[in-house]
Amino acid sequence: MKLSARNVIAGRVVAVTKGVTTANVKIEIGNGCVITSSITNEAVAELDLKVGDAVSAIVKSSDVIIGKD
Repeated sequence: MKLSARNVIAGRVVAVTKGVTTANVKIEIGNGCVITSSITNEAVAELDLKVGDAVSAIVKSSDVIIGKD
């Protein structure tokens, strides 16, 4: 898989929770850290995502929001 994105984080699927149209996919990236991605149910089916699958989380930097108290 070749990508132009530089923010590629390897992990393993720990949960797939489907809703009406979208699913939340939880990816453990190490040290107990989990990234959650919301994708369409169709994408889950096309990728055949299952708990235990090795995957990559690709983060588009323009869509990352940071907050601080």
